[in-house]
Amino acid sequence: MNSLIRTAALAHIRNRRLLQTRSTGKEVFYMAGGKIDPGESPVQALYREVREELGVDVTAHDELGVFECEAYGHTPGTALHMTCFTAELTGEPTPTSEIAELRYFTVGEYAAMPHVAPGSMLVFRRLHELDLIDW
Repeated sequence: MNSLIRTAALAHIRNRRLLQTRSTGKEVFYMAGGKIDPGESPVQALYREVREELGVDVTAHDELGVFECEAYGHTPGTALHMTCFTAELTGEPTPTSEIAELRYFTVGEYAAMPHVAPGSMLVFRRLHELDLIDW
């Protein structure tokens, strides 16, 4: 049976670029956010994960959409169900203990990386269609 990973993710845009995070010991950049805990809503997971990963709080959010694809870095057939939000933050995102690096990308800059997460690419394409980030 195929497994499903349910996550909440932050689409944080600055200067028409999208924030991505790289965890310590990993090569690929992902959307900020993470797995939704049992009994937790996607919104609750967003607020918790942003605080844990970026050291700031969410003050307001809007759902960008739900993105589904194969989960990167998991066994083949593992599906990703990612609820993505745009949000206002209390301050400047800074990497916490589990995050090695934060970087803002255009679509083209992210697509040119040696490793890309399919879920992130879906969000990059949607934001570009909405004319919120540059190619």
